[in-house]
Amino acid sequence: LSVGTDPLITWLLAEIPAGGRVGVDPFLFSVDAWEGYDLALRDANRQLVSITTNLVDLVWGSDRPPVPSQPIYALQEAFVGSTWQEKVSDIRSQMQKHSGAPTAVLLSALDETACECRTVNMGACWGPPKPPGPGSTELFPKLPTSYYEIGGCGLWEFRGVKAAHFCRIKKPGSSKQGEGLFNLRSDDIPYNPFFYSYTLLTDSFIRLFANKSRFSPETLKYLNSSCTGLMCVQIEDYNQVRDSIQAYVSGNVKIWIGASYTTYGLYEVIPKEKLETDTYSPVMVTKAVKNSKEQDLLKASHVRDAVAVIRYLVWLEKNVPTGTVDEFSGAQILDKFRGEDNFSSGPSFQTISASGLNAALAHYSPTQELHRKLSSDEMYLVDSGGQYWDGTTDITRTVHWGTPSAFQKEAYTRVLMGNIDLSRLVFPAATSGRVVEAFARKALWDIGLNYGHGTGHGIGNFLCVHEWPVGFQSYNIPMTKGMFTSIEPGYYQDGEFGIRLEDVVLVVEAKTKYPGTYLTFEVVSFVPYDRNLIDVSLLSPEQLQYLNHYYQTIREKVGPELQRRQLLEEFAWLQQHTEPLSARAPCTTSLTSVLVASTLAILSWSS
Repeated sequence: LSVGTDPLITWLLAEIPAGGRVGVDPFLFSVDAWEGYDLALRDANRQLVSITTNLVDLVWGSDRPPVPSQPIYALQEAFVGSTWQEKVSDIRSQMQKHSGAPTAVLLSALDETACECRTVNMGACWGPPKPPGPGSTELFPKLPTSYYEIGGCGLWEFRGVKAAHFCRIKKPGSSKQGEGLFNLRSDDIPYNPFFYSYTLLTDSFIRLFANKSRFSPETLKYLNSSCTGLMCVQIEDYNQVRDSIQAYVSGNVKIWIGASYTTYGLYEVIPKEKLETDTYSPVMVTKAVKNSKEQDLLKASHVRDAVAVIRYLVWLEKNVPTGTVDEFSGAQILDKFRGEDNFSSGPSFQTISASGLNAALAHYSPTQELHRKLSSDEMYLVDSGGQYWDGTTDITRTVHWGTPSAFQKEAYTRVLMGNIDLSRLVFPAATSGRVVEAFARKALWDIGLNYGHGTGHGIGNFLCVHEWPVGFQSYNIPMTKGMFTSIEPGYYQDGEFGIRLEDVVLVVEAKTKYPGTYLTFEVVSFVPYDRNLIDVSLLSPEQLQYLNHYYQTIREKVGPELQRRQLLEEFAWLQQHTEPLSARAPCTTSLTSVLVASTLAILSWSS
């Protein structure tokens, strides 16, 4: 961080005179974030001071909402790729192989579960109590027309109707890595199946810091919490984690942490000589690579998620012309369709449902009070996802039901070209995402267009919809077989329209003519793009071939699921929108003839 580039630093330097002291709750900042702010302030003759009693909490007092108390439960075996015992053994094996010889791993990172900026219609957001004080809160007023990061979380602000809103930040003061390590879930954070906890995994014991009253007898039995062996989980009070860490480091030990998201409130009590610091914790890096079962689970969730999105697109085609659909009511319908899945656990984030000029705000979300009507004469962007017991999904489609302008079609097609170019890319193993990210932008760059957000992010197995450290930014880890990431180029014409096309992809081995270790992407999102917005003449033969092959895959994956559910109209829509595109024109079979064929297909399947 440096003066003039970070809005918070700029504000502090303007408000606090030289020689001043800035009090900060250390449980709200990661080690890296703290040290960045500390350096920037020291260079300007200001001092960062750790205050473990959050002053906002003292002012809030008894009016503060109660802490979460929902039960903490274990995922069924069918929905996990490895048992928690296998995961613990793997981390301990990594500890033994580490050159720094750590005796423990401290898990306190935020982004193991959620680092997703949400705009909400309130002036502040709250989290659970943190050790050792009575609680903590976030109160970050958003700055005009800006994007910046605090503790690894993105803060967005846009012009227009959302300017008075605030950003909900999931606190780095509470670890959710335990959910990934122990296959446990709850409901403490909106859109994310997590509970507040910390974990200290040592070579001789396992301590999970949480509210023990929330564990059912079955979950306690699952964790073997009554025993004291190497593979037994000792559940200790959430507020005792700092004291417990201080007691542990009094011995001949060394703690392995990931500095990007470990809370400074715990880091500051560990002597420097007893720290082994990497950018990311071993749990974070390990869970970024999905095993074969986890891959199958995520793929299955995306097939069923495609059914919900297709149902929504069909519903929109019928209802938007009536003038009765707005951004908010539309998003509710999509949530309803997803919620009807047997494995659904709700949406994975607040749906971005944006019509016309609102779609130019890349991360806009409507509210019940503030929204626009959907119109056949405007573009509509919907970025949404679901939480399912077998996976987390995230997909964006942009559509136009009327007659788009030539510029809208060109912009859309070039966004699609970027999506295709990156998705079909073959690249050497261990290549960093930032090295290949430009392939998603080149088609836009060729005509002087671009987009101002990231190109993609990792995604979890019934965990975080933005799962780090996978992605295309400079601080992401190299691409590895078994990783999932989104690919989501876009274009935003301020005050007019916005386009984004997002798919989730799996990193797989590429088949090359000559021997070598190369990778490519396998798309696992299965919803066709809007044919009305595609200018086929702009596509290269290779891009067109790829697109038609993708459409055939959608038919093969999603078609049977639509038939199984007897969704006749949606099956017909799918057949129509996945007809092969030709280089001359995106012609399609009439919907009537497709409906007839679909009826015969479903009757045949039923018999």
